[in-house]
Amino acid sequence: MTKQTTVSIIPCGAMHADLTWLLLAPGKTIRRRQDKEQPAPWTEVPTHCVLVDTPDGKLLWDTSVPRDWEQRWAETGLQDFFPYDAVSEDEYFDSRLAQLGLQPGDIDYVVLSHLHFDHSGNVELFKNTNAKLVCSDKEKEFAFGFDGAFKGAHVKADYENLEFETVSGDTEFLPGVTLLQTPGHTPGCMSMRVDLPDTGTMIFTSDAVYMGDSYGPPAIPAAIVSNLEQFYTSVEKLRGIAERTNATMVFGHDPEQIHKLRTAPSAHYT
Repeated sequence: MTKQTTVSIIPCGAMHADLTWLLLAPGKTIRRRQDKEQPAPWTEVPTHCVLVDTPDGKLLWDTSVPRDWEQRWAETGLQDFFPYDAVSEDEYFDSRLAQLGLQPGDIDYVVLSHLHFDHSGNVELFKNTNAKLVCSDKEKEFAFGFDGAFKGAHVKADYENLEFETVSGDTEFLPGVTLLQTPGHTPGCMSMRVDLPDTGTMIFTSDAVYMGDSYGPPAIPAAIVSNLEQFYTSVEKLRGIAERTNATMVFGHDPEQIHKLRTAPSAHYT
Protein backbone atom coordinates (compact mmCIF):
# COMPACT_ATOMS: atom_id res chain seq x y z
CA MET A 1 0.00 0.00 0.00
CA THR A 2 1.13 3.55 -0.67
CA LYS A 3 1.99 5.85 2.25
CA GLN A 4 0.44 8.92 0.65
CA THR A 5 -2.67 9.19 -1.49
CA THR A 6 -2.01 9.87 -5.15
CA VAL A 7 -4.32 10.43 -8.10
CA SER A 8 -3.62 9.24 -11.64
CA ILE A 9 -5.90 10.48 -14.41
CA ILE A 10 -5.98 7.78 -17.10
CA PRO A 11 -6.92 9.04 -20.59
CA CYS A 12 -8.49 6.36 -22.77
CA GLY A 13 -8.82 8.03 -26.15
CA ALA A 14 -12.02 9.59 -27.36
CA MET A 15 -15.36 9.08 -28.99
CA HIS A 16 -16.90 11.62 -31.36
CA ALA A 17 -20.45 12.93 -31.19
CA ASP A 18 -22.75 15.73 -32.18
CA LEU A 19 -22.04 18.56 -29.73
CA THR A 20 -25.76 18.82 -28.99
CA TRP A 21 -25.54 15.64 -26.90
CA LEU A 22 -23.16 17.45 -24.56
CA LEU A 23 -24.07 21.10 -24.75
CA LEU A 24 -27.41 22.75 -25.45
CA ALA A 25 -25.83 26.14 -26.03
CA PRO A 26 -27.48 28.82 -28.20
CA GLY A 27 -25.19 29.81 -31.04
CA LYS A 28 -23.39 26.45 -30.96
CA THR A 29 -26.17 24.04 -31.91
CA ILE A 30 -29.25 26.18 -32.62
CA ARG A 31 -29.04 27.69 -36.07
CA ARG A 32 -30.79 30.32 -38.15
CA ARG A 33 -32.64 29.21 -41.26
CA GLN A 34 -29.80 30.65 -43.35
CA ASP A 35 -27.49 28.09 -41.73
CA LYS A 36 -29.76 25.07 -41.73
CA GLU A 37 -27.81 23.27 -44.46
CA GLN A 38 -24.59 23.33 -42.49
CA PRO A 39 -23.49 19.96 -41.05
CA ALA A 40 -24.05 19.23 -37.38
CA PRO A 41 -21.11 20.33 -35.21
CA TRP A 42 -19.31 17.20 -34.04
CA THR A 43 -16.78 17.21 -31.23
CA GLU A 44 -14.22 14.95 -29.64
CA VAL A 45 -15.60 13.28 -26.51
CA PRO A 46 -12.60 12.12 -24.46
CA THR A 47 -13.02 9.31 -21.96
CA HIS A 48 -10.91 8.84 -18.85
CA CYS A 49 -10.66 6.85 -15.64
CA VAL A 50 -9.05 7.78 -12.35
CA LEU A 51 -6.86 5.66 -10.09
CA VAL A 52 -6.83 6.84 -6.48
CA ASP A 53 -4.03 5.02 -4.68
CA THR A 54 -4.54 5.34 -0.92
CA PRO A 55 -3.06 3.77 2.24
CA ASP A 56 -6.36 1.86 2.48
CA GLY A 57 -6.41 0.44 -1.03
CA LYS A 58 -6.52 1.22 -4.73
CA LEU A 59 -9.76 2.77 -5.99
CA LEU A 60 -10.58 2.90 -9.70
CA TRP A 61 -13.13 5.50 -10.76
CA ASP A 62 -14.97 4.37 -13.93
CA THR A 63 -13.80 1.91 -16.58
CA SER A 64 -14.18 3.72 -19.95
CA VAL A 65 -15.31 2.19 -23.24
CA PRO A 66 -14.86 -1.49 -24.22
CA ARG A 67 -12.72 -2.65 -27.13
CA ASP A 68 -15.75 -4.40 -28.68
CA TRP A 69 -17.87 -1.25 -28.54
CA GLU A 70 -19.19 -1.54 -32.10
CA GLN A 71 -20.45 -5.09 -31.64
CA ARG A 72 -21.69 -4.61 -28.10
CA TRP A 73 -23.69 -1.52 -29.01
CA ALA A 74 -25.07 -2.88 -32.31
CA GLU A 75 -28.56 -3.43 -30.92
CA THR A 76 -28.69 0.03 -29.37
CA GLY A 77 -27.54 2.18 -32.29
CA LEU A 78 -25.15 4.02 -29.98
CA GLN A 79 -22.21 3.14 -32.23
CA ASP A 80 -23.57 5.54 -34.85
CA PHE A 81 -23.95 8.43 -32.41
CA PHE A 82 -20.83 7.94 -30.27
CA PRO A 83 -18.18 6.13 -32.36
CA TYR A 84 -15.10 5.32 -30.30
CA ASP A 85 -12.87 6.15 -33.22
CA ALA A 86 -10.07 8.24 -31.72
CA VAL A 87 -8.28 5.62 -29.65
CA SER A 88 -4.90 3.98 -30.17
CA GLU A 89 -3.85 0.54 -29.02
CA ASP A 90 -2.01 2.14 -26.11
CA GLU A 91 -5.12 4.04 -25.02
CA TYR A 92 -7.53 1.15 -24.51
CA PHE A 93 -8.40 0.63 -20.87
CA ASP A 94 -6.61 -2.69 -20.47
CA SER A 95 -3.49 -1.27 -22.13
CA ARG A 96 -3.53 1.65 -19.73
CA LEU A 97 -3.71 -0.66 -16.72
CA ALA A 98 -0.72 -2.61 -18.01
CA GLN A 99 1.24 0.61 -18.52
CA LEU A 100 0.67 1.36 -14.84
CA GLY A 101 1.92 -2.10 -13.91
CA LEU A 102 -1.54 -3.19 -12.84
CA GLN A 103 -3.88 -6.09 -13.45
CA PRO A 104 -7.60 -6.11 -12.55
CA GLY A 105 -6.79 -8.18 -9.46
CA ASP A 106 -4.65 -5.35 -8.08
CA ILE A 107 -7.66 -3.04 -7.70
CA ASP A 108 -9.51 -3.07 -4.38
CA TYR A 109 -12.52 -0.90 -5.30
CA VAL A 110 -14.12 -0.10 -8.64
CA VAL A 111 -16.48 2.83 -8.18
CA LEU A 112 -18.71 3.71 -11.11
CA SER A 113 -19.94 7.27 -11.32
CA HIS A 114 -22.92 5.85 -13.18
CA LEU A 115 -23.64 2.87 -15.40
CA HIS A 116 -23.65 4.42 -18.86
CA PHE A 117 -21.84 2.56 -21.65
CA ASP A 118 -18.79 4.84 -21.65
CA HIS A 119 -18.21 4.59 -17.90
CA SER A 120 -18.99 0.94 -17.14
CA GLY A 121 -17.80 -0.57 -20.40
CA ASN A 122 -14.92 -2.58 -18.93
CA VAL A 123 -16.25 -3.38 -15.48
CA GLU A 124 -16.62 -7.09 -16.33
CA LEU A 125 -12.82 -7.35 -16.26
CA PHE A 126 -13.19 -7.29 -12.47
CA LYS A 127 -15.80 -10.06 -12.27
CA ASN A 128 -13.47 -12.78 -10.98
CA THR A 129 -11.35 -10.59 -8.74
CA ASN A 130 -11.67 -9.46 -5.15
CA ALA A 131 -12.47 -5.90 -6.22
CA LYS A 132 -15.62 -4.48 -4.67
CA LEU A 133 -17.87 -2.95 -7.33
CA VAL A 134 -19.69 0.15 -6.14
CA CYS A 135 -22.35 2.52 -7.49
CA SER A 136 -25.09 4.62 -5.92
CA ASP A 137 -28.26 2.92 -4.73
CA LYS A 138 -30.43 4.99 -7.06
CA GLU A 139 -28.25 4.18 -10.06
CA LYS A 140 -28.41 0.46 -9.36
CA GLU A 141 -32.19 0.60 -8.88
CA PHE A 142 -32.65 2.29 -12.26
CA ALA A 143 -30.01 0.41 -14.25
CA PHE A 144 -31.22 -3.03 -13.20
CA GLY A 145 -34.89 -2.10 -13.06
CA PHE A 146 -35.92 -1.33 -16.64
CA ASP A 147 -37.20 -3.93 -19.09
CA GLY A 148 -35.15 -4.90 -22.11
CA ALA A 149 -31.45 -5.00 -22.94
CA PHE A 150 -30.85 -1.25 -22.90
CA LYS A 151 -32.42 2.08 -22.15
CA GLY A 152 -30.74 5.14 -23.57
CA ALA A 153 -27.06 4.85 -22.69
CA HIS A 154 -27.57 2.13 -20.07
CA VAL A 155 -26.55 -1.17 -21.68
CA LYS A 156 -27.26 -4.12 -19.40
CA ALA A 157 -24.64 -6.30 -21.09
CA ASP A 158 -22.01 -4.11 -19.41
CA TYR A 159 -23.05 -4.82 -15.85
CA GLU A 160 -26.04 -7.16 -15.43
CA ASN A 161 -23.99 -10.23 -14.44
CA LEU A 162 -22.12 -8.43 -11.68
CA GLU A 163 -22.78 -7.78 -8.00
CA PHE A 164 -22.65 -4.18 -6.83
CA GLU A 165 -22.44 -2.70 -3.39
CA THR A 166 -24.16 0.65 -3.10
CA VAL A 167 -23.75 3.95 -1.30
CA SER A 168 -26.52 6.35 -0.38
CA GLY A 169 -25.96 10.05 0.16
CA ASP A 170 -22.59 11.76 0.25
CA THR A 171 -20.15 9.21 1.63
CA GLU A 172 -16.53 9.39 2.76
CA PHE A 173 -15.68 6.11 1.11
CA LEU A 174 -11.99 6.07 2.04
CA PRO A 175 -10.04 8.61 4.09
CA GLY A 176 -9.88 11.73 1.93
CA VAL A 177 -12.11 10.25 -0.78
CA THR A 178 -15.75 11.33 -0.76
CA LEU A 179 -18.44 10.16 -3.16
CA LEU A 180 -20.89 12.96 -3.89
CA GLN A 181 -24.46 12.38 -5.02
CA THR A 182 -24.94 14.52 -8.14
CA PRO A 183 -28.03 13.18 -9.95
CA GLY A 184 -29.59 14.73 -13.02
CA HIS A 185 -27.56 13.23 -15.82
CA THR A 186 -28.80 9.87 -14.55
CA PRO A 187 -30.89 9.09 -11.46
CA GLY A 188 -27.80 8.05 -9.52
CA CYS A 189 -24.87 9.88 -11.08
CA MET A 190 -22.05 10.54 -8.62
CA SER A 191 -19.00 12.79 -8.54
CA MET A 192 -15.86 12.20 -6.50
CA ARG A 193 -13.92 14.52 -4.21
CA VAL A 194 -10.31 13.67 -3.35
CA ASP A 195 -8.35 15.71 -0.82
CA LEU A 196 -4.63 15.49 -1.54
CA PRO A 197 -1.76 16.71 0.67
CA ASP A 198 0.01 18.71 -2.05
CA THR A 199 -2.58 19.45 -4.74
CA GLY A 200 -5.45 20.09 -2.36
CA THR A 201 -8.99 19.19 -3.32
CA MET A 202 -9.82 17.68 -6.70
CA ILE A 203 -13.39 17.10 -7.84
CA PHE A 204 -14.08 14.62 -10.61
CA THR A 205 -17.51 15.58 -11.90
CA SER A 206 -18.14 12.68 -14.27
CA ASP A 207 -21.18 13.58 -16.36
CA ALA A 208 -22.73 15.81 -13.72
CA VAL A 209 -20.70 18.41 -15.64
CA TYR A 210 -19.64 17.39 -19.13
CA MET A 211 -17.14 20.20 -19.82
CA GLY A 212 -16.08 23.66 -18.81
CA ASP A 213 -18.68 25.20 -21.12
CA SER A 214 -21.35 23.20 -19.28
CA TYR A 215 -20.18 24.49 -15.89
CA GLY A 216 -20.75 28.17 -16.64
CA PRO A 217 -22.01 30.06 -14.83
CA PRO A 218 -24.68 29.80 -15.89
CA ALA A 219 -24.73 26.02 -16.11
CA ILE A 220 -25.73 24.66 -19.52
CA PRO A 221 -27.44 21.25 -19.70
CA ALA A 222 -26.94 18.55 -22.31
CA ALA A 223 -29.37 16.53 -24.36
CA ILE A 224 -28.77 13.51 -22.12
CA VAL A 225 -30.32 14.61 -18.82
CA SER A 226 -32.77 12.47 -16.89
CA ASN A 227 -33.94 15.27 -14.57
CA LEU A 228 -33.20 18.90 -15.43
CA GLU A 229 -33.97 20.28 -11.96
CA GLN A 230 -31.59 17.76 -10.37
CA PHE A 231 -28.94 18.63 -12.97
CA TYR A 232 -28.94 22.31 -12.03
CA THR A 233 -28.97 21.50 -8.31
CA SER A 234 -26.02 19.13 -8.69
CA VAL A 235 -23.94 21.64 -10.65
CA GLU A 236 -24.49 24.31 -8.03
CA LYS A 237 -23.68 21.81 -5.26
CA LEU A 238 -20.34 21.10 -6.92
CA ARG A 239 -19.73 24.79 -7.49
CA GLY A 240 -20.29 25.47 -3.80
CA ILE A 241 -17.82 22.77 -2.75
CA ALA A 242 -15.27 23.98 -5.29
CA GLU A 243 -15.51 27.57 -4.08
CA ARG A 244 -15.13 26.57 -0.42
CA THR A 245 -12.14 24.32 -1.08
CA ASN A 246 -10.50 26.02 -4.07
CA ALA A 247 -10.83 22.68 -5.81
CA THR A 248 -9.40 21.62 -9.13
CA MET A 249 -12.41 20.61 -11.22
CA VAL A 250 -11.97 17.74 -13.67
CA PHE A 251 -14.91 17.53 -16.05
CA GLY A 252 -16.31 14.34 -17.53
CA HIS A 253 -15.65 14.83 -21.25
CA ASP A 254 -13.87 18.14 -21.86
CA PRO A 255 -11.88 17.88 -25.14
CA GLU A 256 -9.60 20.78 -24.21
CA GLN A 257 -9.08 20.20 -20.50
CA ILE A 258 -7.93 16.58 -20.81
CA HIS A 259 -4.80 17.76 -22.67
CA LYS A 260 -3.95 20.28 -19.92
CA LEU A 261 -4.04 17.83 -17.02
CA ARG A 262 -1.23 15.70 -15.67
CA THR A 263 -2.11 12.27 -17.01
CA ALA A 264 -0.94 8.70 -16.59
CA PRO A 265 1.21 6.85 -17.15
CA SER A 266 3.79 9.66 -17.11
CA ALA A 267 2.39 11.89 -14.34
CA HIS A 268 0.09 11.98 -11.34
CA TYR A 269 -1.15 14.26 -8.55
CA THR A 270 -0.03 14.11 -4.93
